[in-house]
Amino acid sequence: MIVRLMGEGQFRVDDALLARLNELDADVSRAVEAGDERALWTSLQALGDAVREGGEKLANEDLRPSDAIVPPEDLSLEEARELLADVGFIPDVSVTAS
Repeated sequence: MIVRLMGEGQFRVDDALLARLNELDADVSRAVEAGDERALWTSLQALGDAVREGGEKLANEDLRPSDAIVPPEDLSLEEARELLADVGFIPDVSVTAS
């Protein structure tokens, strides 16, 4: 799976990490639903950290399509609500599993 961290680039993430990324993505959604901007920032930071730590950064010249896009960690609640639109940033594991 290819995950783009906006402003940083793309990372190849092993499928074994998807369950953890989905947990963190759910934290982002809960923070938005609660209207808690600080929790949103903390959750986005944790999501980005998991991608950075568990993924392999791709070359900037590698322009393949991203399977998921994680916004910057300072995203506002309003921007997050618009981007989420009832779906998380990371595709559900059950959708990507074959």
